[in-house]
Amino acid sequence: MIYLDYLASTPMLDQVKKDMIKAFEEHYANPSSSHSCGLKSMAIIKEAQQIIADKIDAEPSEIIFTSGATESNNLAIKGLAFANQHKGKHIVTSAIEHSCILNICKYLETQGFDVTYVMPTKDGIITAQSVEQAIRQDTIVVSIMHVNNELGTIQPIEAIGELCSERGVLFHTDAAQSFCKLDINVLDMNIDAMSVSAHKFGGPKGIGFLYLRNARQSNIEAVIHGSGHQMGLRGGTLPTPLIIGMCSAVEHFVYKTHEIAAKKEKFLKQLNQKSIRYKVNGANCLPSALSIQFEDYKVSNRLLENQQYCVSQGSACNSKEIAPSHVISAIGRTAEQSRTTIRISFDDDSIFDIINAL
Repeated sequence: MIYLDYLASTPMLDQVKKDMIKAFEEHYANPSSSHSCGLKSMAIIKEAQQIIADKIDAEPSEIIFTSGATESNNLAIKGLAFANQHKGKHIVTSAIEHSCILNICKYLETQGFDVTYVMPTKDGIITAQSVEQAIRQDTIVVSIMHVNNELGTIQPIEAIGELCSERGVLFHTDAAQSFCKLDINVLDMNIDAMSVSAHKFGGPKGIGFLYLRNARQSNIEAVIHGSGHQMGLRGGTLPTPLIIGMCSAVEHFVYKTHEIAAKKEKFLKQLNQKSIRYKVNGANCLPSALSIQFEDYKVSNRLLENQQYCVSQGSACNSKEIAPSHVISAIGRTAEQSRTTIRISFDDDSIFDIINAL
């Protein structure tokens, strides 16, 4: 198998596996228990919060553990929207967000909220200017992802965050594809809430976190109600081994930006040498992401139909849908162009293994 779908999920790091096995064997106590074993588990969780917080220049109390970015997105957007609806009921997001965000917004529209979907440039960029034009006096939340999960385009969230701060609007970003790959400083970027999944950077599935500015003073409503866990913001027993696994990934995941960028450039040169006609979707992209539209549909079909190659036509969450990708459509591609578009994401020389198949 040639695995080229790192935007969907990454292999778990060896050190993460080792740390989690040890955690399952030694830290099985409920961290909410008052006995010594429970207190030890809670101490480890608090240490993990500190490590994650230091990574983004946040406070440990601002890290809320969740099952992943989907839950974090729900808690952030629904929570902030309902808590601030007395100020207004307008939300701004983009037409190329992860389907999770779009479905949250569709739900909020049924609850009386008004949502503006900002269109991207032809290169898949959501500009600060387009967000500024969408903001109204009753806007309460802006949600723009940091790195698009299909194109790999890096959005100007620092400029968008500054704009939101100036306008007094809360800013949320889905950083599932960027955390541990790009530098993130929630203070410098004026981020009020940020969603992350561990399995995007060598950690286990089923765990992630929400950064929430001033979480202790937050009046947002929980999406999962429980027995007061995590300041009442997210119910449920904290999964100590999963949290340890995510923290281990934060400490050990290495994103080799320049090396990966060089591999992508070399791959495209090899396509040119084989006279394969293609078009790359998006600009200012994460080095490990490549959305490529082949002019000959037979080329893309060879990759998709050969079970040896693990590539996709878009988001893994929508990969079995018949309809064209909403992201590819939003940047002006036709339905036929969408069907001949392949998303390749990698971190090693595996990308060169598909050259012969083309």
